[in-house]
Amino acid sequence: MQCIMLKAKLHRACVTHAELDYEGSCAIDGDLLDLAGIREYEQIQIYNVANGERFTTYAIRAESGSRMISVNGAAAHKAQPGDRVIICTYAQFEAEELNSFKPRLVYCNADNSVSHSANAIPVQVA
Repeated sequence: MQCIMLKAKLHRACVTHAELDYEGSCAIDGDLLDLAGIREYEQIQIYNVANGERFTTYAIRAESGSRMISVNGAAAHKAQPGDRVIICTYAQFEAEELNSFKPRLVYCNADNSVSHSANAIPVQVA
């Protein structure tokens, strides 16, 4: 059996640019890509906390240290500078791989600096 699991997440990153006329994709600070283990050209899901939009595109590398999150092309209609977004990647795993698998979770401050990272989401309590 194969399972599709969360591979990586940039939690509450702040959109810095929305470039309608730029070739499609989402440019992400290279340091954030590396920390989260997101590869350039990898499919990403973006969930916009500000307006509820959810869309798919792919990651491209922005300058390391720039703290850039630029939503480009048609996706620029779905996010604006200042919006907080959750950027996720998923991967398919065999059941036996799941015993040792842990996702990479990177939590961002409003300026896209890293607050902290983890490999598990805390249990939600009532």
